Amino acid sequence: MFKKILIANRGEIACRVMKTAKKMGIQTVAVYSEADKDSMHVLLADEAVCIGPAPSKESYLVIDKIIDACKQTGAEAVHPGYGFLSENEEFSRRLEENGIIFIGPKHYSVAAMGDKIASKKLAIEAGVNTIPGYNAEIGDAAQAVSIAAGIGYPVMIKASAGGGGKGLRVAFNDKEAAEGFDACRNEARNSFGDDRVFIEKFVEGPHHIEIQIIADSFGNTIYLFERECSIQRRHQKVLEEAPSPFIDESIRRAMGEQAVALAKAVKYQSAGTVEFVVGSDKSFYFLEMNTRLQVEHPVTEMITGLDLVELMIRVAAGEKLPFAQEDLKINGWAIECRINAEDPFRGFLPSIGRLVKYRPPEVAEGQVRVDTGVFEGGEISMYYDSMIAKLICHGTTRDQAVSRLRDALNAFVIRGIDSNIPFQAALMQNPRFLSGLFTTSFIAEEFPNGFEASNVVHADPGLLAAVAAFGRRRYIDRAVQISDQMPGHQRKVGQDWVVQMEGKDYPVSVVAIPGGYSVTHGVDRYDLVSDWKFGELVFHGTCNGAPLCLQLERIGLLYRVVHFGKQVKATVMTANAARMLALMPKKVPPDLSKFLLSPMPGLLREVAVADGQQVAAGEKLAVIEAMKMENVLKAERDCKVKKVVAAPGESLSVDQVIIEFE
Repeated sequence: MFKKILIANRGEIACRVMKTAKKMGIQTVAVYSEADKDSMHVLLADEAVCIGPAPSKESYLVIDKIIDACKQTGAEAVHPGYGFLSENEEFSRRLEENGIIFIGPKHYSVAAMGDKIASKKLAIEAGVNTIPGYNAEIGDAAQAVSIAAGIGYPVMIKASAGGGGKGLRVAFNDKEAAEGFDACRNEARNSFGDDRVFIEKFVEGPHHIEIQIIADSFGNTIYLFERECSIQRRHQKVLEEAPSPFIDESIRRAMGEQAVALAKAVKYQSAGTVEFVVGSDKSFYFLEMNTRLQVEHPVTEMITGLDLVELMIRVAAGEKLPFAQEDLKINGWAIECRINAEDPFRGFLPSIGRLVKYRPPEVAEGQVRVDTGVFEGGEISMYYDSMIAKLICHGTTRDQAVSRLRDALNAFVIRGIDSNIPFQAALMQNPRFLSGLFTTSFIAEEFPNGFEASNVVHADPGLLAAVAAFGRRRYIDRAVQISDQMPGHQRKVGQDWVVQMEGKDYPVSVVAIPGGYSVTHGVDRYDLVSDWKFGELVFHGTCNGAPLCLQLERIGLLYRVVHFGKQVKATVMTANAARMLALMPKKVPPDLSKFLLSPMPGLLREVAVADGQQVAAGEKLAVIEAMKMENVLKAERDCKVKKVVAAPGESLSVDQVIIEFE
């Protein structure tokens, strides 16, 4: 067994690999960019080596720097994690040439299956059903449009070396094909150092289901069942589960056996994933093989009891798999939510900055798991992927897994940046998701106008008002205990209050009961019992005897309540104060319609207009790069440019002015 391994990655996956390595008694080496010098994976490693500036193409993607770090520290093997160099054939080969073990498949398998174009050709030769498409290299946008038109719209434009939603677009016409081709090439070049792109028919309404396999060097290849990955946004997975609620045992076996056959055809070793698109009639087609560990591997670990990272390390060390296909069975259900640094209410735009508060839910062995690579006080950088954690919950049934995930999301505290927790919480309440009847178009169909605050509707807003009143009353009860009050003039606390929340008044009566307060609103009564104290962010207690977990905090005169993804900021006051407040004038917000504001922090790559230029609705105005994704800003209406305020190459903050219109 290895004595020391290097993890050629960052963030939560680097921390995840280190956790298993330390369990196995293996020393770990971290590599890091200048932007990551204070990151969690650096702190967890036994040794750490700086490999260059923040941009990944100058650090995490430079093979020579990784090899030099191995030689410098004496690392015998390298685990690549996912992304970066994990599916780079040259990296695997160069490590082997330098006497360093690659904890993953051999370079010839990476070359055969890691390249999306080559893998599709091999699948066709092996008799595997594939989606119609053009698998040769495409030279320019004009050729891409011609090919797309020949296949028939809609088409999927995809980077050959892509993954994780990077370098991928769906086009429904010639214009989108041309723009999508250019965007895919740029993203692929920046993220993977390989700008080759291919095009295939986009199957509408599909299921995205993948098979996890593991193979050793003794000819043993085993499938570890499937993962349902159809909940996607912009072709990037948002939520994954295992097993799939869509397929049955016969389809599971057929897909698994086909995945195993494909892996054996390229003499595959280590963990890998074969992705399929599954039609409504349960017919399935090969999409690609990911020759690496997947982001969503924890759901497979939760239902099988296996540690995939440990298996990868043992296979790389020359050990034989300790089980056979017939030894495996599915145990319960597991669901994973990706917790990303992005604002779901602003089109999921990246959110960067400091994690002022970061309190993941409490881990419970076999029930709640959190894989993360950040800590409270840490910085979310603009240079890398937006994912900051993975929340995984397991249950005996799917319903139990969902219930545990709801509670865990309620207890997941993030402050300082925006996160997609409200969106994930909304999914956990969605009837269609709960039924298991969804496809890859689920998010587009359920949220056709994007995800908005109106999509997060709490079933009982009176409960939120009651909790705010609980917080206010606990504050007042503490305040009236101040010493040296004049006898006979102590403050008397009344029972009648008004909670103002989202433009609506909630008259409530608050009465102290043992351990809490009984709050009455109309005919509804909420007996809230909790030992919650000021400064705590998570409220654990009961409501009418039933367990209740939510977030409650006092911010100045406001009380923020967060439950099932719904966030409200409530003001709690006496009835007389509420009447006085109603007489106050309302502040008119400023008119910002004549400005193009940056919707996210990022790098201004391009300004497509000039001073005095007439612009038509839908015309490109600017391009912002953030977290390895290009975001095109377009005109919402016909207008004329008065002044271009920001210059290409400038680092933008949220709501910074880019263009002023007449």
